[in-house]
Amino acid sequence: MTDSLAIHIAGLRKAYGSGHLALADVDLDVHAGEFFGLLGPNGAGKSSLINILAGTVRRSSGVAEIFGFDVERDFRQSRQLLGVVPQELAYDPFFTVREFLRMQSGYFGLRHNDDWLDELMAELDLTDKANANLRALSGGMKRRVLIAQALVHRPPVVVLDEPTAGVDVELRQGLWRFVRRYNEEGHTVILTTHYLEEAEELCQRIAILQQGRIVALDSKDELLRASSWRVLTVTFDRDPGTLPPELAELMTGAAENTRVLRIDAQTNPLGDVLAQLQTLPAQILDLHLQEPRLEDAFTDILGQGR
Repeated sequence: MTDSLAIHIAGLRKAYGSGHLALADVDLDVHAGEFFGLLGPNGAGKSSLINILAGTVRRSSGVAEIFGFDVERDFRQSRQLLGVVPQELAYDPFFTVREFLRMQSGYFGLRHNDDWLDELMAELDLTDKANANLRALSGGMKRRVLIAQALVHRPPVVVLDEPTAGVDVELRQGLWRFVRRYNEEGHTVILTTHYLEEAEELCQRIAILQQGRIVALDSKDELLRASSWRVLTVTFDRDPGTLPPELAELMTGAAENTRVLRIDAQTNPLGDVLAQLQTLPAQILDLHLQEPRLEDAFTDILGQGR
C-alpha cells in the first residue's frame, strides 16, 4: 500500500448472524483524488461496505483502511479522514441548521469553524435557512444539511450514498457543481447511485458489486467499450410497414416514419441489420447510431454474473 491510496480494501468479508454473506472477499483500491463510482443492484453489498468504512458495522474479516489507517484499530484517525452522506434523512429535530452543523464540528474538535460552515451553507443554498429548525425543512433541504454535515471537517474522502434520491433538478445540479469542485481541489469522492447517468458523467473509475462480489472494476471508458449494445434510429421517407420478425423483436420505439432498434452487435451485426432494413418498401433518409451508455454496460455485466 502507498500514500496515494485513499481506500485500501483486501479480502473484506461481512457475514450477518443469519448466515447471509453480504461481502465475499472484496478487493478494492481507490486512489487519492479519484471520483469513483460504486454501483450495484439493491442488496449487492454497497451499504455494508460503506458502513464498514464509516465504522458503524464491524467486518467479519479482511482489511479496510483509509489512507493507511485501519477503520477499527485506528478508528479516531480514520473517522477524521472520512465524511459520509447517508441515504436516510437522519437529523436532530431540536436544532437549527447552524446549531446542528456547529455541533457536528464539535465532534471533530473544531471550535472556530463558522467561516467554513458559512461557505458550505452558501454553496448548498442553505444560507437563508441557517436559523430555521431542522424539522421545518423540506426533504430536499434536509438532504442539503446532511451533505453539509458530512463536510464540516473537510474530510479528504467523502462518500455520497444516493445523495440525489428524491431531490429536485435544481438541487441535483447545484450539488454536482459543488462536489466536482471539491474533487478538483484534491478530495476523493465515492459515489453510489441508481441514477447511472450521474455515474457516467462524473466518475473516472467504476466498481460494480453483485451478491457481495465485485464483478467489474475498470475505467468508465473501458466499461463502455466492452458493451456490445447500440441504439439505431432509422428515418424513412415513408411508413416502412411491418418490420421482419428478426428486426421487430429489436424495436424499442416507433414514431411516424422512424424506427428505433436496440442492437446487440455480437448477435446482430450492424451490417446484417442494415441489409434487412434496405429490403423494406421505403427509402432510408437518415441513420443515427448511439454508442453504449453505462446503463447498457451495467445490464450486460449483471447478466453475465447471474
